[in-house]
Amino acid sequence: MNASTAPLATHPFFSLTPDVVLDALASVGLYGDGRLMALSSYENRVYQVTLEDGSRVVAKFYRPERWSHAQILEEHAFAAELMQAEVPAVGPLCLEGQTLHQYGGFAFSVSPWRGGRQPELDDWEVLEWLGRFMARIHNVGAVRPFVARPSLDVSTFGTEPQHWLLAQEVIPLDMQSSWRDACAQALALIASGGPQGYRLQDASVLRLHGDCHPGNILWTPLDEYGRGGPHFVDLDDARMGPAVQDLWMLLSGDRRQRTGQLSALLDGYEQMRPFDRRELALIEPLRTLRLIHYSAWLARRWQDPIFPINFPWFGSSDYWRGQVDMLHEQIEAMQEEPLSA
Repeated sequence: MNASTAPLATHPFFSLTPDVVLDALASVGLYGDGRLMALSSYENRVYQVTLEDGSRVVAKFYRPERWSHAQILEEHAFAAELMQAEVPAVGPLCLEGQTLHQYGGFAFSVSPWRGGRQPELDDWEVLEWLGRFMARIHNVGAVRPFVARPSLDVSTFGTEPQHWLLAQEVIPLDMQSSWRDACAQALALIASGGPQGYRLQDASVLRLHGDCHPGNILWTPLDEYGRGGPHFVDLDDARMGPAVQDLWMLLSGDRRQRTGQLSALLDGYEQMRPFDRRELALIEPLRTLRLIHYSAWLARRWQDPIFPINFPWFGSSDYWRGQVDMLHEQIEAMQEEPLSA
């Protein structure tokens, strides 16, 4: 990245000091004992806070100007619907009659703390269990649409990031034409539906978790009463989209491994909800869109000081060369037969 996009000391999160976090909690009647631990989050700032009575909560401070209040409240309402349906999601607490609060120029929410670890995705029983719960999320998600939140589509995750990256001259000159050509080829293939002719806009859409990677699922072992298993966190990227978006990020490895994982997930999913197998043709297009969107996301966040610290490799010619190689791999993958289960 060039000097004009260097981190700025005036970035809003510079003012979010530990004292501000504790004062924000005190403003809604929660008093910390001084123990704060920053949790892994780049888009927002999230802290585990120990209260004076020894209990713990998670305070989430939203990135300014990313979501409107209406969009955040739709996320909160979706979480409340899931919990009411006894789906193990973690939503914000209602404090003083509301879930979204303001302090020091920040919008924030407070959720109960839940422990756990990432699920063992090489365990077929775990995958089947996750499939059942994902179907239950989608059963709730299908009841009504989001009104304020956006949809996952080619424009917002592909075309717009592509144009922005080129217009901002983020890509080094020695890699610009290679990336531009590979990106254009990939997006044209996505728009056409590829060999299967099934396009993203052909799929039915519903409210999704939206970012269901393993890090957003916490797993606790079963206790003697049968309590435990998965619970889903971080609905920050919830949006409208096809059901397969919440499944494909749980697949990894070679084609044989991914096929087995997908079979286990769908075995569980279809116990609770039908799944349109045509959507399997969207897995590689969705992976490609995420690849393009991710580069633009990093570039757009570069003035946030946490990004250069955690992504020091971003912006170099080697980074963009790797992106070009991955786009070519995705172009090949999108022309293969989709996974089947």
